[in-house]
Amino acid sequence: MFELLKRKQELGERGFTMIELTVVVLIVAILIAIAIPTFLGVRSRAQNRAAQSNIRNEIAAAKAIFADTNSYGADTAALVTALTLAEPSLTHQAVGTTSANPKQMEIRLVDSTTLCAQTRSDSGNFYGLRSMEVAGGGQFFLSNDAHVDMTAAATCGISGAAF
Repeated sequence: MFELLKRKQELGERGFTMIELTVVVLIVAILIAIAIPTFLGVRSRAQNRAAQSNIRNEIAAAKAIFADTNSYGADTAALVTALTLAEPSLTHQAVGTTSANPKQMEIRLVDSTTLCAQTRSDSGNFYGLRSMEVAGGGQFFLSNDAHVDMTAAATCGISGAAF
């Protein structure tokens, strides 16, 4: 073993110099400085897409309930109960409790044919959807950085383009 070390020293293999190590560390630091903001942006977009997907699943479950009964139900509490059975992977709650994560859906039943739902992504954005099952109705989307009070109007404060 000592002979191997002695032979390496004779051949001039002494390891890396401090300058070489510093250059490598500097290159790694630059690569990390480029990668971290990119990663954080991708993470934020993924969190937003997860919330959007959950709200779409919520509306799909509600539409299945509507298809069975031709109504979303008598009141919000009945709809929350039906949605809990139809979509158990999400937490359903009536308007008044702001959703804390993308799995919590804030629900408001405007009438037997109009439903509003809202959730919060892990990145802090709020996404909502209003679905109207009447002639001339449709779906209206919300993308906002602040919680929307859905108790006021028949529109629930949700209008805009698809997300």
